Amino acid sequence: MGSPSLLGLDGLFSPRNGRSKRSSSWDTTGGNRDYRKVGAGERCTLAEVASAGIIRHIWITVGHPDKNYLRTMVLRAYWDGEDTPSIECPLGDFFCLGHGIARSFQNAAFNAVTDSSNEGALGGGVALNCYLPMPFEHGMRIEIENQSALDCSNLYFYVDYDEVETVGDALRLHAQYRQECPTVVEGGPLANKGENYWSKMDVPNASIEGNYVILEATGRGHYIGCNLSVENLDPMLGKREFNGELLDSPELTWWGEGDDMIFIDDDTWPPSLHGTGSEDYLTQAWGMHDHAFLFGGTSVHEYDPRSKDRRACTSYRLHIPDPVLFSKRIRVTIEHGHANLQQNDYSSVAYWYQDRPFAGHPPLPPAEQRVARFAKRA
Repeated sequence: MGSPSLLGLDGLFSPRNGRSKRSSSWDTTGGNRDYRKVGAGERCTLAEVASAGIIRHIWITVGHPDKNYLRTMVLRAYWDGEDTPSIECPLGDFFCLGHGIARSFQNAAFNAVTDSSNEGALGGGVALNCYLPMPFEHGMRIEIENQSALDCSNLYFYVDYDEVETVGDALRLHAQYRQECPTVVEGGPLANKGENYWSKMDVPNASIEGNYVILEATGRGHYIGCNLSVENLDPMLGKREFNGELLDSPELTWWGEGDDMIFIDDDTWPPSLHGTGSEDYLTQAWGMHDHAFLFGGTSVHEYDPRSKDRRACTSYRLHIPDPVLFSKRIRVTIEHGHANLQQNDYSSVAYWYQDRPFAGHPPLPPAEQRVARFAKRA
C-alpha cells in the first residue's frame, strides 16, 4: 500500500496493485465551467466511493465573496459508511492555514499557493493541497459545507485515489479542529493587574489543568502532528512599536513559552512526553520564524509588514518520522504561556491515525465564532 521511503521515491520503481481514479469538479458537458456552486448553508460532495481504496491527494481552490471563507467553509471526510466524520475542520485550518489567512508554504504533507499580491490576506484565491494517505475499506465520502451567509460561486477540486481490493488492517486518518478564544487566565491578563509576565517564570505548573487541549482520542493509533494558530492578545506594560511607529495599542507578550505535554494511555503525572516550550515543540527556537520546513515551521507568520493591527501566527509540527504511539488513549496539550498565564485566542487541528470505531469530535463551533477576532474588526 505504501513505500518505506520517507518521500516515496524508493517506491516509484516497485509494482503496485490497484487502479488510479479521480473525482473532480470537471465540466461534464465538455465546457470549461469546471467548478461547483455551493449556496449558503449547502453541502457539496467532492467524492463518494463504495469500494476499498486510498486517497493520495486532495486539491481545492475556492472563489467566494466571503473573505473569511477559509474559516466558514467546513471539510468533512467519512470512512466505511460511518455517520460520524473522521475529519471535520474549517477548510483553511485543515491545510495549515489558520485565522482565514492565505499564505504560500510547503511541508511534507501540505502546501498552499497564492499570488504574491494576496499573501497574508483574508481569503482570496489560494490553492490547497494535501498528500496524507487516507485508506478506507468499505467506501468513503468527502464533502464541503458552506457555512457562510454568502453563496460560494466557485468550488474547484480534485480527489485522487487508488482503488484497491483491500487495505487490510490500515488505520484511518482523522483530523480534529479545536479552539479556545480566549484561553482562560484566572483573574484576567497580568498586565491589567500591573504584573509583569516575565517575573512569573518560577511559578510552578505540575498539572494538565488549564492547558490548551489539541487532541483527546480513545483507541489505538498514532498521532502524526498538528497545526497551532495563536492570535496574540495578551498585553504587556508599555506601547507597541511597528516599523518604527509607536502605536496606541500595548506591546504584546511572547506566547511561545508554553510547554507541550502529551499524555499516553494511563499517564497521570508526569506525561510520557513533556517539552520545554511552544516554539521548541514546533521545531523552532528563539522565537517563531517565517520559514516552512518538512516537519515543522510556520505557515502564517505573526509579524506581517502589511498588517500592523494583527498578531496572528500559524505554526505546525508533523510527526511523520516520529509518530506518537498510543494503545488506549491520548491527550495532546500545551500551556498557553508559561503556567497558563496568558490570555490569547488559540485554535488548532490535530492529525492522527487510529482504529475503528471512532467516538467522534467535540461539536464544531459556529461559523461566526470561528472567524478570527482581528477579522471581525477588518
